[in-house]
Amino acid sequence: MKTIYKRVFGGNAGVTQLLLLAALLLVVLPVSLDIFRLNLVGKYLTYAFVALGLVMLWGKGGVLSLGQGVFFGLGGYCMAMFLKLEASDPISTKIQSTPGIPDFMDWNQLKELPAMWVPFKSLPFSLFAVVAVPSLLAFVVGLAMFKRRVGGVYFAIITQAIALILSLGIDGNQGYTGGRNGITDLRTLWGWDIRTQSAQYVLYFLTCVLLLVAIVGLHWLLSGKMGKMLLAMRDREDRVRFSGYDVDMFKVFVFCLAAGLSGIGGALFVLQVGFISPSLVGIVPSIEMVIFAAVGGRASLFGAIYGTLLVNTGKSLFSETFPQLWLFAMGGLFILVVVMFPDGLAGIASRFTRRRQGKGAAPAPEVTNSIAPPLSAAAGKGGES
Repeated sequence: MKTIYKRVFGGNAGVTQLLLLAALLLVVLPVSLDIFRLNLVGKYLTYAFVALGLVMLWGKGGVLSLGQGVFFGLGGYCMAMFLKLEASDPISTKIQSTPGIPDFMDWNQLKELPAMWVPFKSLPFSLFAVVAVPSLLAFVVGLAMFKRRVGGVYFAIITQAIALILSLGIDGNQGYTGGRNGITDLRTLWGWDIRTQSAQYVLYFLTCVLLLVAIVGLHWLLSGKMGKMLLAMRDREDRVRFSGYDVDMFKVFVFCLAAGLSGIGGALFVLQVGFISPSLVGIVPSIEMVIFAAVGGRASLFGAIYGTLLVNTGKSLFSETFPQLWLFAMGGLFILVVVMFPDGLAGIASRFTRRRQGKGAAPAPEVTNSIAPPLSAAAGKGGES
């Protein structure tokens, strides 16, 4: 039991961090915030799924992707397609020239539902596609890149190019994707009105629970052979390769895992916000998602959550006052964190804990040890593959 306890929760330190995070998300924030602000926090937490994936991919595996917005957007579009079809029944769309299809298709003079939309009439298929579609794209891209030993800066640039291509493709096919406006006017999920205040509370708590489950699952994965392999690949890839391990497929796996997590975040975003657009798929949101992980600590699962909340809260507050300066502030924040605090908030907390424990009789484990070793010894290798 002790072995399972330590592997799943990371021992006492991991349980403490998990309980503190759960108390913050499930008790403190719902009690202290009104529904509008709580809904904003729920939206921020959907980005945290992407940050968790980046911890696995970048912090643990040493592979930096600047295109995670692609997978977030694909998961969101898969969920939005189901919701839009449910909102486009023949009775609700009887004023259209072609009832029974989404309004933007009618505006673009489509006469029937495109074949790629038909499977999304099923909720089980849509939920499956939320994870499967991003993971499948990640598998194809990862297999093509990693088998050819493409990594480091080159891989980051390629993923950024994919984000640009997909956002332009969605934007340019208005009749099939809603174009620049995206898919909007999403109202119900199997007849359940997702716009009501009670639904927003339910969706917020659902997001929190899934996020906590994801942390436990990822920690279990990291505490086993996979975690050791990822760290070894990040720091000494050639040595791992010479030992006979298929490094490329390990990278493909973690890339697909990060994509699947991003897809879940995108689907939850659509449910809470009620729309999806190509602006969430492009380069800028993908870079912002990397900043979330960097600020929180790219080697810490818990740090990724706190980093996401901190950066997005700052973005909301700062952009309300200085909307034109926010992107410059975001870039400056990223540079500051990478140069001054390469381990992010988790690294600062770890050093503070060590300093306090150093005054006692015996040092205690670092805060981040329940998740992964810090990167201070290999800060310059975090973005290499």
